[in-house]
Amino acid sequence: MAGMSTEGSDRDYIQSIERGFAVLLAFDAERVNPNLAELAAATGLSRPAVRRILLTLQRLGYVKGNGGRWSLTPRVLSIGQHYSASHSIIETAQPHLLALAEQTQESASLAALDGTEVVYIARVPVRRIMSINVSIGTRVPAHATSMGRVLLAWAPDQVIDAAIGSGLRSFTDRTVTDPDEFRRVLRQVRADGWSIVAEELEEGLLSVSAPVRDQSGRVVAALASSTSSGRSDVGRLRTEVVPALLRAAERISGQLGHSGGERDGFY
Repeated sequence: MAGMSTEGSDRDYIQSIERGFAVLLAFDAERVNPNLAELAAATGLSRPAVRRILLTLQRLGYVKGNGGRWSLTPRVLSIGQHYSASHSIIETAQPHLLALAEQTQESASLAALDGTEVVYIARVPVRRIMSINVSIGTRVPAHATSMGRVLLAWAPDQVIDAAIGSGLRSFTDRTVTDPDEFRRVLRQVRADGWSIVAEELEEGLLSVSAPVRDQSGRVVAALASSTSSGRSDVGRLRTEVVPALLRAAERISGQLGHSGGERDGFY
């Protein structure tokens, strides 16, 4: 199945775990209470296989059935809680996200790279500016977002190649879809030390991001501030928000053990 790591040998690969997660991930906004046939179609698995997986997940407390339809239980939230508990960056960043949101009066977010997508791992919302529902765990395409470009700009070449190879999908008429142009954009992000993306993911959406580094200097997350074209513009973001964003990112990085100084190179 797509998106799975190929690290390790086939002999070490447990396909039943992959299938179990495929069923869990099939529950989304379009399939809140799916039946067996809908889950089988979504995962590409046979109905008997999906049924066995559902019954196992039900015994473990992650799903429940009612009248032939299935739904997730609150226990699935514990998976995300374990991630938060094991990643100190979220706890470290939270007060800085709050301060940034209060200073800019706009939403502040922290995100990490997962394959060719960006995943929100912490967020302080101020007002709804996107038509999609942004919450912890929301995934957005890396290439069309300021967070994704920050994370890709300091990523190894193979990660950038994979992002480009997956296709630079166009979301608006402003989305950068040419591979050569996209690589040029990433080089500019590295030179600047931050990224602004205007209306490439969604009409009216503006965002600016900066890298957060760990003790080794590696970029481990992107800090972002988001607004709308009705409230701000690129020039205002550059002069008013970028300095505050960089200070917040530096403070978070400092608390993670980063001493500062690196703006270029892969870490």
